[in-house]
Amino acid sequence: MTVTSQSDDQTSGAAPDLAQLLRPVVRESSVSEVAKRLLDHLSAGDIKPGTRLPAERQLAEALGVARSSVRGALSALDVLGIIEIRPGSGSYVREGTSEFLPRAINWGLMLGQRRTQDLVEVRTYLEAVSARLAAERATDEDLERLEGHLQHMRAAGGDAKAFIDADIDFHLELARIARNSVLSDILHSIRALLQVWMERVSDIEGTVSGTLCEHDAVLVALRTRDPEGADRAMAEHMVMASRRLRESVDAEAP
Repeated sequence: MTVTSQSDDQTSGAAPDLAQLLRPVVRESSVSEVAKRLLDHLSAGDIKPGTRLPAERQLAEALGVARSSVRGALSALDVLGIIEIRPGSGSYVREGTSEFLPRAINWGLMLGQRRTQDLVEVRTYLEAVSARLAAERATDEDLERLEGHLQHMRAAGGDAKAFIDADIDFHLELARIARNSVLSDILHSIRALLQVWMERVSDIEGTVSGTLCEHDAVLVALRTRDPEGADRAMAEHMVMASRRLRESVDAEAP
């Protein structure tokens, strides 16, 4: 069923095919379910920054829900800064992918979005591979830089931002030490996930001490050039970090 009009197709920045991508919401309509569906397409890249979304009526028909559910979902995404509602013009995906992606990931975690959960899951394996390769390829200078990031984490004290920045730098440094350009590029591309992940769990009791201990175990394995130990230490860190993330999401989920 075609739900876009000729005038829609001719409007600059319109998304004439989006309504056709959407499938009806299976269970009883709700604002969160509609927001989940829209966010899935946003994070998948089906809708680019600057794109004008179809009208409420078109979205409601495509999703098989009431317009009130669509209106509530759009309002929620507007509050989060993911879209911009322009009276008399329509709803647009905000420009600035670097700002949008952390919001999309955070919202996806809150809603239990499958794609975001998959991203969290695959990070575990990528980080373990990165640690294993780094243990095989690290130079003394590499280990000094990695130790520097860990020292910055210890010195952060109550400065959550400084701790998070140093934590992210530790993981990205580890990816560089692995000397695999594809792996490094992938981990850099999900930096927004690392940022959101740490921001969400930073207030959980035991996060700082646990994270420091887990990072230290990874560094010890690298110093002894133990690929198996580095893989195991990073996997254990990812298990604990994922547990803290889930605790945070469960505490705040709508």
